[in-house]
Amino acid sequence: MANAGETFDEPEKFKIVDKGSLPNPYLSLVPLITVVVTLNVFKCHIVIALLAGIAVVMLLNITKTREFITAFNEGASGSVLAIVNTAAAVGFGAVVKAVPGFAVLSSILLGLQGSPMISIAIAVTVLAGATGSSSGGMGIALSALGTQYMEIANQMNINPEAFHRIASIASGGLDSLPHCGAVITLLAVTGMKHKDSYGDIGMVTCVIPLIATAIVVIMGSTGIV
Repeated sequence: MANAGETFDEPEKFKIVDKGSLPNPYLSLVPLITVVVTLNVFKCHIVIALLAGIAVVMLLNITKTREFITAFNEGASGSVLAIVNTAAAVGFGAVVKAVPGFAVLSSILLGLQGSPMISIAIAVTVLAGATGSSSGGMGIALSALGTQYMEIANQMNINPEAFHRIASIASGGLDSLPHCGAVITLLAVTGMKHKDSYGDIGMVTCVIPLIATAIVVIMGSTGIV
């Protein structure tokens, strides 16, 4: 990769000057393990599990109490950023569904010729791309078109589970286009820009899932899934 000119450029705000201040990497896993154990073994609520993880972090860094307020402020700022971006994506999806053009788009997608499995894959992929959200795209597609696709499945004796699998995989195709809230949040948190990172993000989260969708449509058409 280095020979091809690909290098890693760490954002300025994440550069560590004093590497001696870094925590033990194995000790850093303890809070994460605490959350997983509290959630899955003790069956606690997710909020309780996260609070337990935070408490363990504080105990492991009890000698750095002066930095707690800064950490809390940065955590709160990061959470607000994620919430706002997610809310914007959900709101954007609701607006897309409400505009008159959505009805035209729906009729075009339902009118596609060929296998209904291809039709639902394209429908979910396009709507996920329009909303910038995999859950939003699949939710809108299934709530608006689910009844019609169930009727098609019954008429053509197609397993509804195959429809659902194809829709689930297709929702991860164009959901992470540059306007996606999750992508914007990721770049904001990591201090990167679209021009620096989106080429890799797009390959991993768009191109590969689209290939997987094509494969599962073929498998569904042959009765494998």
